[in-house]
Amino acid sequence: MNTINPVEFGKMKEQINHLQHTQDELQKDMKAILALANQGKGGFWMGMAIASFIGGIVSVLIKGWVQ
Repeated sequence: MNTINPVEFGKMKEQINHLQHTQDELQKDMKAILALANQGKGGFWMGMAIASFIGGIVSVLIKGWVQ
């Protein structure tokens, strides 16, 4: 039966800890990116609503002016 080398075991344990830390950082970054994407999506739709409203007002004014 193979024996466990304490030095190799320690190296693997440190690598696992490093990978877990890196994965936690990536998870935080992904959440931040998702929040920015959601903000951008909301800003886009607000801009579309404002543009539609202004377009409607201009349309009514031009229609009233032409008739």
